Amino acid sequence: MSDRKKVLIVEPSSVVTEGLMKILGESTQFELLSPLHDVECINARLATGKPDILVFNPTLLPYSRRPALSGIMQDYPQTAVVALVYQYMEHTILRSYHGVLDIREERGRISEILIESCFAGKSDELPDDSNYELTKRETDVLVLIAKGLMNKEIADRLNISIHTVISHRKNITRKTNIKSVAGLAVYALMNNLVEDNSL
Repeated sequence: MSDRKKVLIVEPSSVVTEGLMKILGESTQFELLSPLHDVECINARLATGKPDILVFNPTLLPYSRRPALSGIMQDYPQTAVVALVYQYMEHTILRSYHGVLDIREERGRISEILIESCFAGKSDELPDDSNYELTKRETDVLVLIAKGLMNKEIADRLNISIHTVISHRKNITRKTNIKSVAGLAVYALMNNLVEDNSL
């Protein structure tokens, strides 16, 4: 049985869809389902394709219905939903997604973001505590994220497993409520965790 994650892309732009499919198609981690360009048949496709990851452009839902995507998530709890964004999107809307893929993201990070979203989808495994301060190790990971290192590079630098890096990233996202690398870099700078000229 294949361990590849099935990915369904729902995005109106053919250029964006084909570019994303080409990048993901180079990875052995994914099985790409035929993409959708609108939301008309999304429920039927989710039911038949049973994707592990749904890459979804939030602008396809009218503004008033964007929070309603949580209904889709409840019907398909096994599917991690990643927001595909290339314009400003309210933070409150993006919080309802398991991950955020910015169109300007570095090529090497795209696969990592999708895989991380699968871990984020298991939010019931996260500890329910009120401590939102980063641990020393989480701060170390955050600084390296802000410097643009990939998960494997962070794991090698800190002598920890990639799974542990992903776990730290998940905790960082939960505690800071920031899902994008750019946002985490700004957070690190604002909190004097990294020198401006070292990024």
